Amino acid sequence: MSRYLVILNSRTFFAILISIIVPIIAYRFNVSYNVDLTLISIAIIFPLVFNIRGAFRRREKALEHLSLYRASLKTVENIISSSRLEIDEINLGTELIKKSNEGLIDFLSKIENDTTNHDNNLNELFEFINSKKIIIGNGVLQKALRFLKDSIDSADNLVAIHRHRTPISLKAYCLMFVYIFPLVYTPTIIFKIGAENPHYLTYFIVILSEFILISLYNIQDQMEYPFDKEGIDDIDLEIFKMTRK
Repeated sequence: MSRYLVILNSRTFFAILISIIVPIIAYRFNVSYNVDLTLISIAIIFPLVFNIRGAFRRREKALEHLSLYRASLKTVENIISSSRLEIDEINLGTELIKKSNEGLIDFLSKIENDTTNHDNNLNELFEFINSKKIIIGNGVLQKALRFLKDSIDSADNLVAIHRHRTPISLKAYCLMFVYIFPLVYTPTIIFKIGAENPHYLTYFIVILSEFILISLYNIQDQMEYPFDKEGIDDIDLEIFKMTRK
């Protein structure tokens, strides 16, 4: 059950606090008016849904590139293992592939943006394969390099996903309007249900609506970076290691 409570954080409690304070003030000073809620939905719901869809696509793209990255490296490993290289050279090539794989996984699981180790690992693997072209033959070499290129392409896409996320300005816009929402919504609810009706109805509607909005924002916030293992839908990077069991 605790896994599903990760959407509750300080933003959630702050939003609920606003949802409680605003009705108190509105009833105290008899503030009510009729506003078309369609405008509110356009201003808040549409950007939130847009962000969630974008975060979901990022996660799916990350899974696609991780799968291709590991599959390409695994193919390179099989090519090296079945080549005419000596056993020591095959073991060295396998270790370099494992090193490249673990280097990328470690990079993705951390917040830092330094790709030096990752780039060096790939360059080292490329130089090893290219230096054995006389032994393994030009045809096998080209096949290995083609799959290595696929792994490099996927790795660069994963680096891009790691570094670049949802535009900060759009996230700030969504969060600001989620907090402002009760200021506009509460007087409208009071106007529609009538100030003479039980006040708890207004509190219930406003708090529930605000909770839904801030929860959607939290879901998007957790989903947009799928590698940090903080969200319940984050990617399990361990299954993309070469040494997985």
